[in-house]
Amino acid sequence: MIFDSPFMVEAVLPFLLVFVIMFAILQKSKILGEGKSQIDALVSLVIGLILIGVPGPRGIIVALMPWLAVGVSVILVFLILYGFVVGDLSGNNVKPWMKITFGILAGIFTVGVVVYVTGLWKWISSAVSGASGSGMALQIVMIVIIGVAIAVVLSGSGKGSDD
Repeated sequence: MIFDSPFMVEAVLPFLLVFVIMFAILQKSKILGEGKSQIDALVSLVIGLILIGVPGPRGIIVALMPWLAVGVSVILVFLILYGFVVGDLSGNNVKPWMKITFGILAGIFTVGVVVYVTGLWKWISSAVSGASGSGMALQIVMIVIIGVAIAVVLSGSGKGSDD
């Protein structure tokens, strides 16, 4: 199939993704001026072509996109099941806790996938296990986790529950 070819996966699709996203950002923000579609397209074209020429960032994008599809599919399944049980999900019927929960889960998912795809997970796991010779890494990670937990508890204190 044509979409399995390395040329499509490694060049055409990442280029199109970056080109379209950059063009949309430039059009929406009007950074280069209003009514400057040609300039926005040229800048987007250059950024897309630079991406194709640099293997590191291109590899990250190629590795991230399948995970994005998986995450969106999981959210879609949840929303379909939730909508089946609760009913209408449009407008103001979406509960605030749902927005917060999805935001937190999306953030955790995104950070986790980026850490995994970039290879940072191997470095973190070797540092925590002490394989890299840094005995302080586990203590630093634990202090950060405890700090985040304390911040979450303190930010939620004093608020009553509306739900």
